[in-house]
Order: sequence, then structure tokens, then C-alpha cells
Amino acid sequence: MQIQKNKRHTQLTRRHFMATTAATSLLIGTSRVAAADPIKTAGIYTVPVEQQWVSRIHKAALTAQDRGDIAYTFSENVSNTDYARVLREYAEQGNKLIIGEVFGAEQEAREVAADYPDVAFLMGSSFKEDPALPNFAVFDNYIQDASYLSGIIAGAMTEAGNIGMVGGFPIPEVNRLMHAFMAGAREMNPDITFQVSFIGSWFDPPKAKETAFAMIENGADVLYAERFGVSDAAQEKGILAIGNVIDTQADYPDTVVASAIWHFEPTLDKAIAEVAAGTFTAADYGVYSFMNEGGTSLAPLGTFEGKVPAAAMELVEQRTAEIKSGAFTVEINDEEPKSS
Repeated sequence: MQIQKNKRHTQLTRRHFMATTAATSLLIGTSRVAAADPIKTAGIYTVPVEQQWVSRIHKAALTAQDRGDIAYTFSENVSNTDYARVLREYAEQGNKLIIGEVFGAEQEAREVAADYPDVAFLMGSSFKEDPALPNFAVFDNYIQDASYLSGIIAGAMTEAGNIGMVGGFPIPEVNRLMHAFMAGAREMNPDITFQVSFIGSWFDPPKAKETAFAMIENGADVLYAERFGVSDAAQEKGILAIGNVIDTQADYPDTVVASAIWHFEPTLDKAIAEVAAGTFTAADYGVYSFMNEGGTSLAPLGTFEGKVPAAAMELVEQRTAEIKSGAFTVEINDEEPKSS
């Protein structure tokens, strides 16, 4: 069966994610669920679980499994055309919670959910929840708060005033992070110019790298690495990069200055609690990615501690406090960003 073929033993992948996220997990409040048995849970992903965005979902699921809240299995590299079939098979196997990302299979996934009203579906989506489909909730990585803060640092670190930005697709989840980053950079220098390009793939490091090389040749001295491959280009050319979703500084200690981190734990833990209580319903779980919910943070500067201008770090501190208190709101702009 295809699910079995795509499945990778969770124990083999846990070390990739737990080793790099132990520090941040201490900062995130978790919601323990008292249940007689773990909730049978499945994850369906269209890319490898090493990919930035999916890795955060996968890590949160492994954490919940280690707590005993869920019994977790997953499939990766599932094509959009095969997504509905795999979704249906997991529902038939008795899973009570199914998580994944349906950006390329929105309609088909919702049709499957309608056939299994007793299964809770929590899906990454560019669209909103539908009250007529009460068992289908949506989420997205609304980490614009930390993206904005990373932009402040980038704006302080660029000497050329030219920043290159490489993204996967110009969809809302990417666009809002780029706009927030750009707004933060302009806080330090309103005259900064941006080169913006999308590679048309969620996982094509060579293409992302080549796109980044072209930006460097065109004067960029800081790169926004929304995709894998961008930081490799920055490292090879001796310039700086800003990470997204995960912290890759350990792999690029002289290159990655800061990263906006996504913590999926608050989102998943809320869903687990609702399923356990029998109160899961259609909702937009995107709010649990906000900074004041513990869903995002700025990664530690690590090797760049003390190397970012003091004025920038003071502003980062100020804005962080204001975001958490509600005194400052980072604009959510889902429109496609353009080069300057």
C-alpha cells in the first residue's frame, strides 16, 4: 500500500529535529492532554519531513507522541494528485486526527473530510474554514512577528542597502513573511532596495541557490533564505543570510545572522485538546502562530552575538515587548511582494 511505502519510521527522524530544537522547546508552553489512550494521529506531507515548514509540524507531532498524547504515523512526498487517496486511507484506518498541508489539493481534501465527520482534519491552507464542514480546521504559519524582527537585523547588517529574497511560491503564507521582513529592514534604512524572486517549488535547493547567485551578482549583500539553497549561495560568496522557519545557524555559523522560527506546538496542542474533549470544530488555527501565543520567536544570535549594531538590537527588544503586549502590530500583507 502506498502509505506504507512512503512511511518513514519516526524514531529515525526524531534526532534531526529534537537536537536542534531542545532550547526553543523550553520556551514553549505545552498543553498536556489527559486521555485514556493516545489519539491516533496521521500526518500527510507533500515534501520530505526535512523541509523547513513541514519539519516544524513533524517535530511538534513527535513531541506530542513522546508525551503520550498521540500515536503518530506519517507519509511524506505525497503528490497533490495522490493526496486525497492517502487522506482517505488514513481516515479509513481509524485515525481521529489528521494533519498536513493541502495548498495544492484544497477541494479534494475538503471533499474527503466531508465523508468522515468523526475525524478531525487540521490542514495548512491558504483558505479559511467553512462552518458547513465542522471537522475541517485550517492553519498557516503566521510568523510575521519574528520575520519583522529579523528584517530589523538585516537592515542593520546590509552595507550595500541591497537585499535579495528567494521564495518558493507567491502565496499568502510566503508573501506575508516577506512583507514583514521588508518592513523591519526599512525601519533601519527606508532606502533599502529588494530583489524578490520565486522559484516555483517548495523543495529545489539547486534552483534556489542559482537564483541567489544571480541576486548576489546584482549587488545583494544580505539574502532572505525562505528556501533551502539560499544560505549555501551566501556562504559560498561570503555574504550574510537571514533564515526562515527553522534555525540553521549551526550549519552556517558565519553566514546566518538570525532566523524567524515557527513553533507549531501551540497549534497542534490546541487541536489535540479539542479532539480529546470532543469539541474540535472548524476554526482558523493561524492565531496560534503569533508571538504572543508562543508560535514564533527570533532565534538566538549565537555566533553573531555582539556583532549586530546596538541600535538594531535595542529596537528588536522594544518591538518584541510591544508585540507581546499588543502595543505594536506587525501588518499582515498577503499580496505578492515585488522587487524595488
